[in-house]
Order: sequence, then C-alpha cells, then structure tokens
Amino acid sequence: MKTTPKRAVRSCPICGKPRSADHAPFCSTRCKDRDLVQWLQDGYAIPGEPADIPSGREDDGADEDF
Repeated sequence: MKTTPKRAVRSCPICGKPRSADHAPFCSTRCKDRDLVQWLQDGYAIPGEPADIPSGREDDGADEDF
C-alpha cells in the first residue's frame, strides 16, 4: 500500500507560531497586518537593479475633458 508523504508543518513567517487556516500563511490578523505594514513602509525589497522611475508625468492631453 502506498502512503502519501506528510506535508511539513509550516509556521507563521512573522512570529513562528503554527499557521491558522483562517489567516494563512500567518497565524493571526495581527501578524497579517504586521506583514502588510512592512510592505507599505518599504521594509521588504525585491533584489535587483533599481527601476527607472520618471521624475515627471508626460502630459498626453487625455485628461483635458475633466
């Protein structure tokens, strides 16, 4: 009889507690919110060359009717 391998129990990436199905991949709303704040405050970064961000917006005249 074949048995399927058990999945490794993964923990919350913020505090290390067991994950909650309601808040996956986190354990609670608190850890979920802490992760969101990290993203919003540039606490996380994707490695690589910085993107070229234009300093000003080119006006194409599309908003003239508003």
